[in-house]
Amino acid sequence: MSQEKPTIVNCPQCGIPVVWGDVSPFRPFCSKKCQLIDLGEWADEEKRIAGAPDMSDSDGWSEDN
Repeated sequence: MSQEKPTIVNCPQCGIPVVWGDVSPFRPFCSKKCQLIDLGEWADEEKRIAGAPDMSDSDGWSEDN
């Protein structure tokens, strides 16, 4: 029998190698601390997913004709 090599990823917060499996409950993070730091950055809108810009009245768009 051949044992498969575990998948290793770097923690997106601190860069420490993390085994992608049941032995790492906070994957892809190395710890609860890194997980919470990342969550806080999303909550503070320091991180965001790029998308289309908002259409607002300042862009010359209006529901009124």
